[in-house]
Amino acid sequence: MAIETIKDIRQYLTFNLDKEVFAVDVAHVREIQEASTITKVPRTPEFMRGVINVRGSVVPVVDMRLKLGMPAVEDTIDTCIIIMEIGLDGDIVVMGALADSVQEVFELPPEQIEPVPKIGTQLNTRFIKGIGKHDEIFVIILDIENILSTDEIAMVREGSEVSPEETIFN
Repeated sequence: MAIETIKDIRQYLTFNLDKEVFAVDVAHVREIQEASTITKVPRTPEFMRGVINVRGSVVPVVDMRLKLGMPAVEDTIDTCIIIMEIGLDGDIVVMGALADSVQEVFELPPEQIEPVPKIGTQLNTRFIKGIGKHDEIFVIILDIENILSTDEIAMVREGSEVSPEETIFN
């Protein structure tokens, strides 16, 4: 049974966090960058790694491992930042998502996407669109527009309002 909100064949960018494979709709992906120096913004949650300078624009970076409740790890040569655009109240918010590695882009028809299994009432899965299967591997498809709460998106928006001069180490 396919997810009702996914009606067309879509392309997904897959990335790894720990040993799990996640995916986001490529319509949200602007670019992928190698991990670079991230300037920490004081008094932000641990998952908010800081900001980077992307061609003169300040872009906040969220550590996807920490946001999804996984343990932190040291960056490796494969660590990358996926620069994404998120729609919010008619505005576009640009943010970076730190991932262990990026895999590939592939198409997935809606009939190959299953709904998130119900595992109790206290588990918040609103940020997961569904679970797909690609090359015999389960892929957790993220609803990137719901991965952050409204307050967290406001914080991301505020972080991107720092002037590029304030990120002189990037």
